[in-house]
Amino acid sequence: MSAYLTVKDKAERLEIIERSKFICKLFHVESEDEAKTYIEMVKKEHSLATHNCYAYIADEKGLVQKFSDDGEPQGTAGLPMLNALKAQGLKQTLAVVTRYFGGIKLGTGGLARAYGGAVTECAREAEIVNMHPVILLKTKTDYDEYSKLNKLMMRLNLPVLDTIFDNGVTVKFAIKIENGSVIVKAPKGIGKKEIKAIIEKHKEWIEKAIEREKDKRERYEA
Repeated sequence: MSAYLTVKDKAERLEIIERSKFICKLFHVESEDEAKTYIEMVKKEHSLATHNCYAYIADEKGLVQKFSDDGEPQGTAGLPMLNALKAQGLKQTLAVVTRYFGGIKLGTGGLARAYGGAVTECAREAEIVNMHPVILLKTKTDYDEYSKLNKLMMRLNLPVLDTIFDNGVTVKFAIKIENGSVIVKAPKGIGKKEIKAIIEKHKEWIEKAIEREKDKRERYEA
């Protein structure tokens, strides 16, 4: 699994074209069921709207896709919206565009530009995050070693997810992976020996984790 882009939480943008209101909403979704739930929510919120068109890419691989013109001429709403999501490189993202008709017909080309453009502009204004596959590691050390480990992980930008203090220190952290390989970029001032030391210390654990999680990756928001 490779890194991918998605919208953080949700975003909304209003645009008026030839007196018609186009309200675009973007949602981060974890599944197709969640996308369907948001679609129904928007339809209830805008039950008096002329159209509630949608498009989504519900998974991180880009395989679960669907769109709807919701009464607009075929191919003028849902497909341009889906293409806009693809053009922005977004996955696990739902777009719903609500239209309140203003009395002026836009034509098929105008509709396609309006719906696709609504998604594109909303995505440009939204907060976009880069999602990376990771493996989760847990190690236990004494207090002296914890101080050194913590400083090193901070400098290596390894996210610490949890720390438990008892008769020692248990640290849960994440390491990015790509195509089964551990990815650690060294910032300025960090030597290869220091990086190698932390990776080598957990090498066996990492290799087992990669194998175990081969088809099921955790994700970390960078």
